[in-house]
Amino acid sequence: MRLFLFVGGVMIKKWEEIYKKSIERFPERKEKFQTTSGIEIKPFYTPEDIKDLDYDNQLGYPGLYPFTRGVQPTMYRSRFWTMRQYAGFATAEESNKRYHYLLQQGTMGLSVAFDLPTQIGYDSDDPMAEGEVGRVGVAIDSLEDMEILFNGIPLDKVSTSMTINATAAILLAFYIAVGEKQGVSSTKLSGTIQNDILKEYIARGTYIFPPKESMRIITDIFAFCKDHVPKWNTISISGYHIREAGSTAVQEVAFTLADGMEYVKAAIEAGLNVDDFAGRLSFFFNGHNNFLEEIAKFRAARRLWAKIMKERFGAKNPRSCMLRFHTQTAGSTLTAQQPENNIVRVAIQALAAVLGGTQSLHTNSFDEALALPTEKSVRIALRTQQIIAHESGVADTIDPLAGSYLIETWTNEIERKAEEYINKIEELGGMIRAIEMGYVQKEIQNSAYEYQLMIEKGEQIVVGVNKYQIEEEPPQDILKIDPVVEENQKRKLKALREKRDNLAVQNALKKLEEAAKSNENLMPKIIECARCYATLGEIIKSLKNVFGEYKENIVL
Repeated sequence: MRLFLFVGGVMIKKWEEIYKKSIERFPERKEKFQTTSGIEIKPFYTPEDIKDLDYDNQLGYPGLYPFTRGVQPTMYRSRFWTMRQYAGFATAEESNKRYHYLLQQGTMGLSVAFDLPTQIGYDSDDPMAEGEVGRVGVAIDSLEDMEILFNGIPLDKVSTSMTINATAAILLAFYIAVGEKQGVSSTKLSGTIQNDILKEYIARGTYIFPPKESMRIITDIFAFCKDHVPKWNTISISGYHIREAGSTAVQEVAFTLADGMEYVKAAIEAGLNVDDFAGRLSFFFNGHNNFLEEIAKFRAARRLWAKIMKERFGAKNPRSCMLRFHTQTAGSTLTAQQPENNIVRVAIQALAAVLGGTQSLHTNSFDEALALPTEKSVRIALRTQQIIAHESGVADTIDPLAGSYLIETWTNEIERKAEEYINKIEELGGMIRAIEMGYVQKEIQNSAYEYQLMIEKGEQIVVGVNKYQIEEEPPQDILKIDPVVEENQKRKLKALREKRDNLAVQNALKKLEEAAKSNENLMPKIIECARCYATLGEIIKSLKNVFGEYKENIVL
């Protein structure tokens, strides 16, 4: 056995001869094996591939720098990852029912999806919102909707993640105000707002204000929550949408961490000490199909971020160097054809996230390529996580694939390639400048185009789509949003405007606008607007009066 493992020795030479003869008889399936990031996949890996691995400095121990093996000393041996289910549709009343159902089924944290008008700052009765109210998430126009959304849900006992970006400050203000109504101090609230505006300019498009003004709002949130909402994760820096837009795994790591660096720089420039806010930064990654590459991706991202925080920003507190992340399985991999196959895809992606050390996880429902998920499909998605946790055994030891020749080789390679991208972005003047130049968008577009070509040529098999197709009946039992939802939401909004104290609303909005013209922290003024039932659209309009709107630079 020792001879076989001695790379370059007699046994490896013998194996190479046997291998060469074997592929002459049985040619390999592909001329070239590689991951989605272009990492060459060797036939097998040996100690030679990791001969330079420095265990203490590159791997270390769980809960200790550089956190390659996990951010907690005990990881899942003490507590499983938070099992979240992303939900929100139609009205606050309907979504509230779904949240109670999920909590009864064992969900450990809520994850709120908002409709498109809420995401981009329009009230449900705005002409720009027509036809979109409640379609891809729940419509939240005011504190009143937020009160209904969390009715009967104790905010001091449930962690809530909100997928919201351009309007994140407003939704957080609504949440704080709901807590006050429940008698829950803001110091006891726990959860996350996505609040990652840079990836909106890169990949998703739900921005409102120009980058400079958007970054000002984000750093105001950092500063406010440090003192008033200390358990809150003030940003979830998202690679998820970058990957959904077509990036590779390496690009997902590189562009996400480069975004993170930009937020850290902005906060430091605003006068915050890095160790006062960095410990509340969190990340959001995509769980994709290439099982082994995904595991290596998560480990590489954790190590690279630790090095960035310590070496580039001088963080002293170990918590400031921890990359804590949420994972969602890849929506872009779900197929409308043979949708039951998506159950298998989601299970593979979820298992990769767990083996990669995620802190929380959302599993997509198998019917999401067709419509918003039904209760049945949501339950299957949640059960997938519970089976991994309780039946697979992978949560009983920490970082079980550490030391794998392949996993450690790919972890090193993904870190190296991601760092090359980050250095390039820094040379261009940072992430905002790289976005303005269209560099990041073009890199993603090229990767997405190349991957689509591979599918069309049959080089990348998608089961049920370009191979193993069958004749299928039209989908049954999919969730549809009744058009009456929009009319009801408009009526509710009209009634709110009639019963609230409109003078108090106007005064609060005026004070917010004045604060936007100064260097004053905006969060207290936004919370005051929320308390007197100013609508999301009204708050955004006041800020637009000062900040203006962003116009996209189209990159082809």
